[in-house]
Amino acid sequence: MSEKKKVYKTIDLFAGIGGIRLGFEKNGFETVYSNDYEPKCKDTFDLNFKEPKLQIKDIREVVEKNIKDIPDFDFLLGGFPCQAFSVAGYRQGFNDKKGRGNLFFDMAKIIEVKKPLGFLLENVKNLIGHDKGKTFKIIQETLDDLGYDIKYKVLNSMEYGNVPQNRERIYIVGFKKKSKLIDKFEFPNKKTLKKEIKDILEDKVDDKYYYNDKPLFEKIGDHPFKENTVYQWRRVYVRENKSGVCPTLTANMGTGGHNVPIIKDKKGVRKLTPRECARIQGFPDSYKLPNISDSHLYKQFGNSVSVPVIQAIAKSIKKAIS
Repeated sequence: MSEKKKVYKTIDLFAGIGGIRLGFEKNGFETVYSNDYEPKCKDTFDLNFKEPKLQIKDIREVVEKNIKDIPDFDFLLGGFPCQAFSVAGYRQGFNDKKGRGNLFFDMAKIIEVKKPLGFLLENVKNLIGHDKGKTFKIIQETLDDLGYDIKYKVLNSMEYGNVPQNRERIYIVGFKKKSKLIDKFEFPNKKTLKKEIKDILEDKVDDKYYYNDKPLFEKIGDHPFKENTVYQWRRVYVRENKSGVCPTLTANMGTGGHNVPIIKDKKGVRKLTPRECARIQGFPDSYKLPNISDSHLYKQFGNSVSVPVIQAIAKSIKKAIS
């Protein structure tokens, strides 16, 4: 089989609802293993993908007991948990009390044992500056010691994915040093943002999403809302996004009214629906939403990646290896 015809296999760690998998499969990569810790993600993931289904298991347990059971693969894909590094979290990094920062080392262990051709890692942009740069230096040194060259870049979804969301994330691409493929890899170029907020809005929206009769309306009803503009309710005040796009979707946007993206349409002031959040992350409308609570769906899309950005990076990786 010639290199050009080879189907490259991937494993999907911290897979969530499959945003990274989707971007890679659109470029002809084949997923052989998907893992996450969050049981509710399985409802959404399994509804949208055939085999392999999502394995719900702590990655630390997988690494401790059965790395060998992970099928062989060419690329490891992982949006490893970012709460430990994000501005929104407490920035504990590798000292995170829940051990989330150390999950990077579990990925490193899998890379060490399985020796794939390469990987794509995704995290919050604050990872670079965390702990005065020490955290990122450890990540770089670890990957270097494992025999990989890397390139990394912070990409904003509204500049690279044609989605109206201000979402900056760091992407780290690595290849085995001896392959010399890192020299051939270039991150994708910027794209002109053509989609607007109005392009992602649903035509018919259930009354439950509107604030018209709810207690919050007394606090926000007098605000001079403009149409086709996303605002954020920040517990005590309303913040307008001046750039005409949606602020970064967050995992907690469906809980307690904090960080909720809100808009005004012909019918009134409301929060974005889960489908609209899916569109803001670049998920196609063919992507199915399961019958679970909205709060779970908000969390899942807030935690996910912008699919078109991943798709563009996967395309660049494919170009480098072919």
